[in-house]
Amino acid sequence: MNALHQHMIDSYRATAHGTRLPPRPGTLDWQATRELASQAPLARRRRRSLRERWAGRGGSGERG
Repeated sequence: MNALHQHMIDSYRATAHGTRLPPRPGTLDWQATRELASQAPLARRRRRSLRERWAGRGGSGERG
């Protein structure tokens, strides 16, 4: 079963239950890509600060 078949089944179920229809396959791909791209610099900055903190810590368990 591909994404289109799954969408057709989900749409049928949503109509039968009176709930919102799901988005078409591929509709939110660019939005998800933009969100991931906007979060990447934050994640890099967090990883870098963690590495710097861990690198500054001594081997005896003291905080540095």
